[in-house]
Amino acid sequence: MTMGTLFWILTVIVCGVFLVISWKVQGQANESFSHYAIGGSSFPMYLIFFTQFATIMGAGNFIGHAGSGYENGIGWLAFILGEQGSKIVFALVFAGLAGRFTYNTMPEMIDDLIVRDKLTRILCGILSACIMVAWVGGQGKAFGEIFQVFTGADPLPIILLFSAIFIVYTFMGGVYSVVWTDLFQGILCVIFGIIFYLFAFSKVDFSLVELGNRLEAVGKGDMWTFANLDFMGTLNTFLTGLVGVLVAQTYWQRCYACKTSKTARDGLLYSGIICVIMTMLTALVGLIILTLNQDLNAGSAMPWFMMYCTPMLVGAGIFVLILCAGMSSADSCLNSAAVLVVNDLVRPFGKHSDQQLVKLAKWATLFIGVAASVAAIYASSIISLFSRAYSMAGAGVAPLLCIGFLWKERKGQRPEMSKCNSKVTPWGARVGIIVGAVVSQLPIANAVLVGLVASSVSIIVVSLLTRNVPVERCFRSEGDAHPIPKDTAV
Repeated sequence: MTMGTLFWILTVIVCGVFLVISWKVQGQANESFSHYAIGGSSFPMYLIFFTQFATIMGAGNFIGHAGSGYENGIGWLAFILGEQGSKIVFALVFAGLAGRFTYNTMPEMIDDLIVRDKLTRILCGILSACIMVAWVGGQGKAFGEIFQVFTGADPLPIILLFSAIFIVYTFMGGVYSVVWTDLFQGILCVIFGIIFYLFAFSKVDFSLVELGNRLEAVGKGDMWTFANLDFMGTLNTFLTGLVGVLVAQTYWQRCYACKTSKTARDGLLYSGIICVIMTMLTALVGLIILTLNQDLNAGSAMPWFMMYCTPMLVGAGIFVLILCAGMSSADSCLNSAAVLVVNDLVRPFGKHSDQQLVKLAKWATLFIGVAASVAAIYASSIISLFSRAYSMAGAGVAPLLCIGFLWKERKGQRPEMSKCNSKVTPWGARVGIIVGAVVSQLPIANAVLVGLVASSVSIIVVSLLTRNVPVERCFRSEGDAHPIPKDTAV
């Protein structure tokens, strides 16, 4: 049996398990929009831990970061520290707060606690959804690349195939499908992740010193040093990962889905710590691959390693690891994007029953899944998808989130549902979001850093200038937060 045939068999088995799980839980998901979006705020610690862990450890963390480590060297750890370390920052700063509430989305929380403005909510929803679409597309692109190496298949139909699988089981069970399949996927990721790293680092005798020596021996010693690292460029890269994750719906959504705020904080904190370690190890594996072959491109580094440097059973284990990681990230982000679209682009502008909202979320799942597959086909790389979405959403929304909570009308009052307490005005929020998103995409040095500063200044200055400027009635929001917050114990 060839490795390609084995991979197809494993794919059918794993995807079959996911579909069975989704079929089993679809009744719970269809009870109401709150159940479809956040599971009725009922998930315990073990589900939250594994869904956070499995979501974070996507295919990009094994294919994309290995390739970036191969291409950029040890300096790539700065992006990883920002992208993955931000989960720890989020857990310590925001997760406990978010876990007290029963919002469906982060833009809904901004609308209720910071600025009562539907247009601001729409802008936040669109930008946050961009991150989710990029993640879904990234998983499809990773599968296309790996199947091309092992089976010789055209990546296009592979991307479309896996996009269809993502859509079907997320469509069926909403967040219930996500968390229960993530439990299965997360356990497999831990098991096969340990096998993967043990085998990969055995190539350099489990020694970072030996890795550095071998890079020097193949003429790539410059990849093992921070001496020539551009500090401002590294800071910009760090901030790209940091602020993008801070406004990613998946992490807020899991917090809202928790039973208590303590569960929200601890689940993300512990999973974040593990993922920082594992993703950095993956980037180092990229450098190990560089010592073995210096003629690869970033996208094919990990597939080449699996095909030519591992025994079949080990390669199969690594494939299951990547398959589960990619499927988990895809379903989580697809569900989050669909909930964002319905909750923040549709719901504020009309009255809908729970069943109507569930149906809309399912149709949004289909539409967004197709859009993500298109993004995967045309993106130059997995990481390019993430970086652009991170920078645009992060520079646009993160300043509003931070300033909104810190710049209070009533100092010393902690955030409470249905009580807006911020000096940010609707016009300040609107201008700040647009300025940050646009500036972060300009072809200038340190665009994300400049975008964050520009957005922050715009929010404060425009808010001071528009304190008494009326907002159009059609865009004024009275908030639609759930009336009963969760247990506030921390």
